[in-house]
Amino acid sequence: MKKLFIPCLIAATIFTSCDSDDDQNTVEEVNVEAPASYEFTREGLSTVSFSGQTTRILMAEETAAAFTDFDNTTEASLQAMFAHVEGANDFEDADLNASDKSVRSKIAASNDYFNANSAESTLIKTTFENYISTQVNEVFPNQNVLAEAGVAGQIADGGSTRYVTGKGLEMNQTFTKGAIGALMTDQMLNHYLGTGVLDEADNRENNDNDITEEGKSYTSMEHKWDEAYGYLFGASPNEASPLATLGDDDSFLNKYLGRVEGDLDFAGIGQEVFDALKLGRAAIVAKNYEVRDAQAAVIRQRISEVIAIRSVFYLQNGKTAIEAGEFGTAFHDLSEGFGFIYSLRFTRNNQSGDSFFTRSEVDGFINDIMNDGPDGLWDVTPATLDAISDAIAAPFSFTVAEAASTN
Repeated sequence: MKKLFIPCLIAATIFTSCDSDDDQNTVEEVNVEAPASYEFTREGLSTVSFSGQTTRILMAEETAAAFTDFDNTTEASLQAMFAHVEGANDFEDADLNASDKSVRSKIAASNDYFNANSAESTLIKTTFENYISTQVNEVFPNQNVLAEAGVAGQIADGGSTRYVTGKGLEMNQTFTKGAIGALMTDQMLNHYLGTGVLDEADNRENNDNDITEEGKSYTSMEHKWDEAYGYLFGASPNEASPLATLGDDDSFLNKYLGRVEGDLDFAGIGQEVFDALKLGRAAIVAKNYEVRDAQAAVIRQRISEVIAIRSVFYLQNGKTAIEAGEFGTAFHDLSEGFGFIYSLRFTRNNQSGDSFFTRSEVDGFINDIMNDGPDGLWDVTPATLDAISDAIAAPFSFTVAEAASTN
């Protein structure tokens, strides 16, 4: 991997000095060893639980699929799926209908980024609602119209048909790839792996004393870490050993960690993230919070890199398609790139504690893509796509060429 190396060890040792009664310093060795799989028990019962994350992944999958269900989807039905209310008949899956969870409630809802920033959280939620409105009100009526500059409709992408706005955007792609950042990445990096959530109230004291949540086998801290794990592996058929199917288990963060893993330039990133999740969870069991926080830093760096790598990948592939005159392929790639760029806002820089990219920087990238001319992606130039790619790669140690070669 040609990036900043942050060590992620299967076993970690922390040495601490303490004063004895005779004022002599002694050294205490605290070992943390991760299990081979993500399996943790207490008194014979599993302490791992992330069903809420699995539910939201499945809800997001159905919602994204409904974007191109021209025969059955209405704006009202799609908005209802996004903001599901317990008991409403919004999904094909009866268990999802019975759930009190929703996708909208966790969009831009992390403790670290949005607890004191409700205005931006609301703006981001509204952006996703606008993706839905645009799809139904602009694209749906032109399902059988050939798209052209300024006119929504269908456009060929090899053997596939894409449905785009008058500016060339596929709204199902902006929704899906934007959710990777605003839901999965934000909740994982900026909420459940944050000390504000892990150590909230008496979580650390309770974890130190193995005090579990009422009626549960896990402590609150253990559960919070598991919920971060669930946003990456919650749809995996083997949740304890998920790497065998990495990239195939959902349409969101799991899929694109798998895509980056598939490039030789970044091979091993999936294992590194999985190892950090295991070791951090084992550190919680061992009451070793230094090791826990070190693994959270590994995960933040690597997942942030995935978002940036895929942003550059799609910009560069879109550029290649534009140069070849293949606009359907270009619009598909650039719409995915648009969503990943939006997701950059939710990355996490371990040095600053903030996103690698500010809201204004992300907005600037999007404005540059859409404003080379009056018709958005129909007018964007290779030079613009190169400039944005360079800016996205700059805070990391991968190159644009390395990112562009992923699958």
